[in-house]
Amino acid sequence: MSAPGSLRSRVDAPLLLPVATFVILLGAIFWLQPRTMSYFGLNLMLNLAVPLALATIAQMMFLTINDLDLSIGSFVGLVACITATWLHDRPWLGALALLGCIAGYAAVGALVQWRQLPAIVVTLGMSFVWLGLAILLLPSPGGNSPDWLASFVGYHMPLVPLPIVACVVIGLFTHVLMMRTSFGVVLRGMGGFARAVERAGWSALRARMTLYALAGCFGVLSGLALVGLTTSADANIAQRYTLLSVAGAILGGCSFFGGRIAPIGTVIGALTLALASSALTFLHLGADWQVGAQGAILIAVLALRALTGREREA
Repeated sequence: MSAPGSLRSRVDAPLLLPVATFVILLGAIFWLQPRTMSYFGLNLMLNLAVPLALATIAQMMFLTINDLDLSIGSFVGLVACITATWLHDRPWLGALALLGCIAGYAAVGALVQWRQLPAIVVTLGMSFVWLGLAILLLPSPGGNSPDWLASFVGYHMPLVPLPIVACVVIGLFTHVLMMRTSFGVVLRGMGGFARAVERAGWSALRARMTLYALAGCFGVLSGLALVGLTTSADANIAQRYTLLSVAGAILGGCSFFGGRIAPIGTVIGALTLALASSALTFLHLGADWQVGAQGAILIAVLALRALTGREREA
């Protein structure tokens, strides 16, 4: 029988690597550029981490049930275009369109479950659908952020920058939802023990549609936050989020084996990726090399995670 201490260490272990990576990277940035060690510096570096964290949580919902979403970047771009046009000019129409986007994600989940299609293929096809709709709505960069959204996202909190508070709230909310409620247990069970959960009377179709709808909700929030920060939109504004969301979720402790997720670690993983670009900029690395350098950092961290995982199993 395992001692409570060893059990607790096993539970906390997936968080150690993303937290350590984040702390080391943040320390390196403070050393390279001491001016960032301030309210303004942290706010500037982490502003764009909020929409990325939301998109990464959306990807985590797919990983919960062994799926992978290759359309989240295009979806966030569509939401951004709707926000900067319809939601700004005709709020009621924009709100209906955003609800329709969430319903569309749930419908994709129903299609995947009903026809037993590979989610990676379906979402790849949907990425072109979302992108096409975004281009039809906003053929060239433009639009405007609703005033209330820009004011909310740009609010300056006392003492602690809003992006830090927002990321803490996102991480804690999703942790409680997915890890501390019976609802979350069922959803995670569908990823790891689908047959057992179905024998207990739960619907696999309903579970998949729920997870896809939750992913749609976080995707919508990501697009709203992104437009609030940039004050305009573009159909391709979030294309990088697709791969970054996968990287952030895996870096944060999630697994491609369903049911093994880490909501708090996922948010930390997204923050780490957001900080990586700042660190590379302070190292005076050219923009052409930054993407490759980010990939190298990610591969090194994931290799270390795989190594520590084998040591724990041994």
